[in-house]
Amino acid sequence: MTREDELIQKIGQGDLGAADELIAILYPEILRYCLWHTPDRFLAEDAAQETFLKAIRYFDRYTHRGKFKAFLYRIAANTCIDMQRKNCRADISLEESAVDPAYAEPAFETVQSDVALRQLVGSLPESQREIVLLRFGQDLTMREIAEVLKLPLRTVQSRLRSALKKLKREMAPSEKETAHKIRKPDEKGDPA
Repeated sequence: MTREDELIQKIGQGDLGAADELIAILYPEILRYCLWHTPDRFLAEDAAQETFLKAIRYFDRYTHRGKFKAFLYRIAANTCIDMQRKNCRADISLEESAVDPAYAEPAFETVQSDVALRQLVGSLPESQREIVLLRFGQDLTMREIAEVLKLPLRTVQSRLRSALKKLKREMAPSEKETAHKIRKPDEKGDPA
């Protein structure tokens, strides 16, 4: 039995200390997820907190089968959607997302790479984008992603494969341009 399973069992028995510990363990992951789906970090913090409040509030509806993380991500996704509806704003730019170095939250250490990933997958359809973000941004397994999105495993796999092919096609021209600029042919047409 994992520590997460033990904590969930204790929460079911009414142990609020176990809830605090579980939140401390999972908060950075959920916050990172919310950062991708909200226009600024303050709204992301609110969404992450609201996610955990809803998870505790509706805990009696959850049947533990080792899929608590999927349950939590589903709540986070719905919470972010609700907050976006309430606070319609354009996507955050890379400059606006700069994090105050004094802010010591562990989840913010990788914000720059997360924003770069978000911009990279921005051209993908929503159904593929969410899968790429969950797989490579949150390191969820294919089965966990299928559970979060309530899709068959094969659908998740095919959408991820399609998304990666599309990203590869989009990146290929820029790589060719960079390689062409670096190599200068001599008079015979051979690289210098």
